[in-house]
Amino acid sequence: MAKWTAFPHADKAYAYTQATLKKNWDRLHRGDCEPFPKDTKVQNAWIAYHAGEFEQAAELGLKAGAAGYNAADKAVCIYANYLEKSEARKLKLYEEAAARCEELQKKEPKNVNAYYLHAYALGRYSQGISVVKALSQGLGGKVKASLEQALKLEPRHADAHIALGTYHAEIIDKVGSLIGGMTYGANKETGIAHFDQALKLNPDSAIARIEYANGMIMLLGKAKMKDAEKFYVDAAKCKPVDAMERLDVELAKSELED
Repeated sequence: MAKWTAFPHADKAYAYTQATLKKNWDRLHRGDCEPFPKDTKVQNAWIAYHAGEFEQAAELGLKAGAAGYNAADKAVCIYANYLEKSEARKLKLYEEAAARCEELQKKEPKNVNAYYLHAYALGRYSQGISVVKALSQGLGGKVKASLEQALKLEPRHADAHIALGTYHAEIIDKVGSLIGGMTYGANKETGIAHFDQALKLNPDSAIARIEYANGMIMLLGKAKMKDAEKFYVDAAKCKPVDAMERLDVELAKSELED
């Protein structure tokens, strides 16, 4: 096994116990609406995830079986997106996570994050191989279908709204409004509406602001650059409550420095 890159911002504030995990669960999972797990093994996987121990979270989640898949897959996806340096390994991690999500969808067809994380993994994989190439392989439709199913199961899923906003933005950015609308169901107004809804549901989210800023430029052009910069400034000011949120805030800060 290749060595996992360590989370570079370890902080005692992100070290939850089983008691504090439950107490803070609603805030920690406001974005993904994951239900609190009854299984202590799964709780431990999430504790590792929130602390930034992504490799341990993946291992503990997988050992817990299907109940731990969401913890494992989220750990793998966030790690791959922010910390994995090898592009080839990054793509492999996304493929493995997507495959587990498909397995979980069959076992638990009402498990909202089996669909959201499937879309996340395929979406990031698509960005890695190029969105245009991914569209030619039919991945765009799979991403959209999984996100729509996630929102059908849980309309308050802020992260799915973010991802669907990004879907509309990237399609229109790559193939234009006409083809994007006719072939892939992409629409500027719908994309913006999803970003707005995400921020309404999760007002403390740095990543909602970052993706909104990026999507705004893709959908509405460089005339919105100042608005996008403000989103980045606000994202950098967000107070992270776990490792993932810290990585989001650090991303906003690094973009502002550039």
